[in-house]
Amino acid sequence: MSKEIIGARIPRRTVLKAGLTIGALQVASPFVVKSLADEPVKIGLDNPLTGTYAALGKNELIGAQLALDQINAKNGILGRKAELLVEDSTSADAATAVQKANKLIERDKVNFLLGNINSGLAQAMANVSFEKGVFHIVPGGHTDSVTGTQCHWNVFRVCNTTRMETNSVSKLLLDKYGKKWYFITTDYAFGHSLQQGFEASLKAAGGTEVGSDQVPLQSTDFSSYLIKAQSTNPDALILLLAGDDMINCLKQAVQFGLNQRIHIAGAQQELEVNKGLPPEALFGDWVFEWYWKQPGVPHVAEFVADVRKRSGGSVPTARTWFGFASVHTCKLAAEKAKSLDPVKMAKAMQGLVLPPEVALMPNNPYYRVGDNQLMPTLFVGHSQPAPKGGDPEDLFNVTQLVKGDEAALPVDQTGCKMTWPA
Repeated sequence: MSKEIIGARIPRRTVLKAGLTIGALQVASPFVVKSLADEPVKIGLDNPLTGTYAALGKNELIGAQLALDQINAKNGILGRKAELLVEDSTSADAATAVQKANKLIERDKVNFLLGNINSGLAQAMANVSFEKGVFHIVPGGHTDSVTGTQCHWNVFRVCNTTRMETNSVSKLLLDKYGKKWYFITTDYAFGHSLQQGFEASLKAAGGTEVGSDQVPLQSTDFSSYLIKAQSTNPDALILLLAGDDMINCLKQAVQFGLNQRIHIAGAQQELEVNKGLPPEALFGDWVFEWYWKQPGVPHVAEFVADVRKRSGGSVPTARTWFGFASVHTCKLAAEKAKSLDPVKMAKAMQGLVLPPEVALMPNNPYYRVGDNQLMPTLFVGHSQPAPKGGDPEDLFNVTQLVKGDEAALPVDQTGCKMTWPA
């Protein structure tokens, strides 16, 4: 994991105001408070800053801060300064995430709610924001239900659904490795829905699931699961983990020499994970949801340079982009609706295309009508040690770009039955 990110001390309750690096006079001058309507627009971020997903959460925060500074440098949101209020949801405690969401909504009166990385926490928060009628963006919680069976008119998602991820890489894994798979899966909503997606692809191809294990979140010892998987002699061992759990499992697979006998791969992989692995553990085919090395794509180089300045030289990850795109989406929704009314903003968001300086990827990502799911580009490829003479953070080789709306289930197959306020 990136030391400069993990080592950053962030209080459990933080108010982050834009423009701290450019001087108070410059920040204050465009935002003279004349009435109640001129008070700051408040964006509440309820996300992990501790636990197994801490590094992911801190990178989403870096992206959110960059977007906030950009927004306030361009007259804020509807001419009002934007302010980011940050709460640590922890990585696994739904009760804490819900408590923090209620605090942001009821005490702090946020106009927008953002979070969560943990899919179970994201769904719990979405149910709260729906009850309270608050515009909510999920930056990085993937389980299908958020924009599927438990979708809400007020909840939009930036990251992919788990089905989009499994659909984008399944054919590659089936063709390259074979049709007998063993799963090691994190035991909560994210892992469950990833495995369901892969199982659907495996069944359609006439394949066989030779076994699976459900692993508690924040596990450290994967030896028993790896030994059991090896005993079934699968064509592929599919790891459906994230954060520190993925790091621990891959390191132990290498220690046992399992990668020399079994193909190991999966769906979602993250640069934070690859940076925490030794070179010998950088293998396998995966999906990245955004990658920093995109020659010729407008504005990506500038984004990478801006993030390097804020992160001790580290490149942005998909998580950085999630936070960045989520905060910019707040402004896009308000400006298109010409209002901070949640219903008006949600209506304005239907079919909204991210502008190139926010999209930072090909194929014009857009929020789909009917389920509020962003349709981005997925980056399919394989992990790699840093090339000799190359950037030490170039740890993934993209071999295929997949359009989100080609990987996603059609809206009528997601289970989303969205109802709108009268």
